[in-house]
Amino acid sequence: MRPAGSVTLWIAELKAGNRDAAQRLWNRYFHRLVGLARHKLHGRARPVANEEDVALSAFDAFYRAAEDGRFPQLDDRADLWRLLMVITARKALRLARDERRLKRGGGQPHDDEARVEQLLSAEPTPAFAAEVAEEFQRLLALLDEPALRDIALDKLAGGTNEDIAARLECAPRTIERKLKRIRALWEAEPRP
Repeated sequence: MRPAGSVTLWIAELKAGNRDAAQRLWNRYFHRLVGLARHKLHGRARPVANEEDVALSAFDAFYRAAEDGRFPQLDDRADLWRLLMVITARKALRLARDERRLKRGGGQPHDDEARVEQLLSAEPTPAFAAEVAEEFQRLLALLDEPALRDIALDKLAGGTNEDIAARLECAPRTIERKLKRIRALWEAEPRP
């Protein structure tokens, strides 16, 4: 049984039509979506809309589609974050494109489509790969205990709680508690 604060449980509840689950997901992910939208908008002056508007629009689009049952493969927090990233990136790029069009000739109309294609392509750009590697190292550095770093690395490599517990000769519940602590440390850290 999943804990009451589990994103996976909230996803299942959302799929079942529970609007409270959507509010809990909103509370959990809104600030991360705002940060992503801010990054995608590259600090441009935004007279019509801002990164919060993009995050609102992205979450609304996600919620409506989830309510319509359009995400049958959405099962856990990793699936959810990838989906929210794609929706938010598309919304931010569309906003930037539309605002350039309003300025009559400012920017190339196909730039945004190329960025979306790059975002969704199988191979990341070297700059994006470097950014991800840097963020990964920054997050690992936040883990003050070597055991926490080991557990995080094992989990990111696809290990189950049971496998990690067996390797560390402890109970799976211990791994769950440590993963909860890792998430709390990472979520409490302001993003650059």
